[in-house]
Amino acid sequence: MTTIRQADFIDSIADALQYISYYHPLDFIKALDEAYQREESEAAKNAIAQVLTNSRMSAQGHRPICQDTGIVTCFVKVGMGVQWDKTDLTVQQMVDEGTRRAYNNPDNPLRASIVADPAGARKNTGDNTPAVVHIDMVAGNEIEVMIAAKGGGSENKSKMAMLNPSDSIADWIVETLPKMGAGWCPPGMLGIGIGGTAEKSAVLAKESLMESVDIHELIERGPQNAEEELRLEIFNRVNALGIGAQGLGGLTTVLDVKIKSLPTHAASKPVTLIPNCAATRHVHFTLDGSGAADLTPPKLEDWPDVTFELGDDARRVNLDEVTKEDIQDWKMGETVLLSGKLLTGRDAAHKRIKGMLDNGEKLPVDFNNRFIYYVGPVDPVGDEVVGPAGPTTSTRMDKFTDQMLEEAGIIGMVGKAERGPEAVESIRKHKAVYLMAVGGAAYLVAKAIKKSRVVAFEDLGMEAIYEFEVEDMPVTVAVDSDGQNAHTQGPAIWKAKIADLNEKLGA
Repeated sequence: MTTIRQADFIDSIADALQYISYYHPLDFIKALDEAYQREESEAAKNAIAQVLTNSRMSAQGHRPICQDTGIVTCFVKVGMGVQWDKTDLTVQQMVDEGTRRAYNNPDNPLRASIVADPAGARKNTGDNTPAVVHIDMVAGNEIEVMIAAKGGGSENKSKMAMLNPSDSIADWIVETLPKMGAGWCPPGMLGIGIGGTAEKSAVLAKESLMESVDIHELIERGPQNAEEELRLEIFNRVNALGIGAQGLGGLTTVLDVKIKSLPTHAASKPVTLIPNCAATRHVHFTLDGSGAADLTPPKLEDWPDVTFELGDDARRVNLDEVTKEDIQDWKMGETVLLSGKLLTGRDAAHKRIKGMLDNGEKLPVDFNNRFIYYVGPVDPVGDEVVGPAGPTTSTRMDKFTDQMLEEAGIIGMVGKAERGPEAVESIRKHKAVYLMAVGGAAYLVAKAIKKSRVVAFEDLGMEAIYEFEVEDMPVTVAVDSDGQNAHTQGPAIWKAKIADLNEKLGA
């Protein structure tokens, strides 16, 4: 029998979660660099450059890759020949204690995003517990742990279907993926679980995302079974959609496709699709009784020499002076550098603002002629004015957009990914603009924030309303005042270009 110390297990969980908060897996970085090198869409290439630059900065600074430091998902495979030195804590409780320590680490505090009573009060637990833990008893004398921090933007795009046995899985995925939008921050990975039962297919899909990126090795050697053939078919067909990085249109939408399957009922074909975003974060370790996990830091020289650089044609804007008339000249796809005072607000703040407006109450902040940034930042450390502060998924604010434009008086919004049709129409009607910041580049964005203070709803924590003072914060005009939409036009253009290229190549 192998004896595993509780302290070693808990320390390993805490160390692993800190580790993945600022280190991307190198196989993911290599795949992202390959995508960058072959990308022909300027907007997509720019977005990937920001993600790669942010990744290197996070590795150097030991600060989170993304402001959404994720919900902890942990697969624990316990060998039948293992015993614990103490039995007062369950595996779930040990993982939760490691999570608690990691997220409250004073040197690198991670954003607490988990809310209890999800159907009711939705009160933040304050330490990102509980984790989601899957436990298997396996042969052997060791404990294998695969742990990830999964961002809400990608998790929210998960899809599940009970297909008929004769239905095509690839067809369903190719039909479903465009409807998911870009809130999952492509390019990333697709995890697909097939078979078992409905709930088991979801676990299989999540577990598949723990595997390393190896699609190009598969392409080189060729598929050897039906699952590998399906991986390649989905990989090629999804990338042919032209969705591209951040949904702006381009050659690469997915870096890899992973599949795990189990036997299922003869009348069933359960399939779950779960995407991993540009903040893919996971690590694996094994405990054999000799101590805590030894996680070797990657070398900074392993990161590609890619640097995000602003073009000379970027429009510089002073937020303290910009008017509604000024923004009428901004065009879809244009790069804008924001300087000046920028308000923030996301789900909980918008819900509270709506209640106040509906009740005729005075708002605590004057939004008239201001821009609002959809963000929930990480707490600062040292001399930082704010921690990593990348954008959150904008579509969640769509239902508030018309009222914010009409009654609160904002003239522009900054967020991640696309807006829905009603929000785009409201932007056009009110002659406003929607600007897109790159998801997965939170530490890079934070460097543009020079001052930060809470101005309202302090009780909401990371969802409070802040006022940031920014300098040259890079954004893209995603929806201009005429309603021209980069997330509609970009993918359409690149889907046609890819189809034309494939036709010429005889693909």
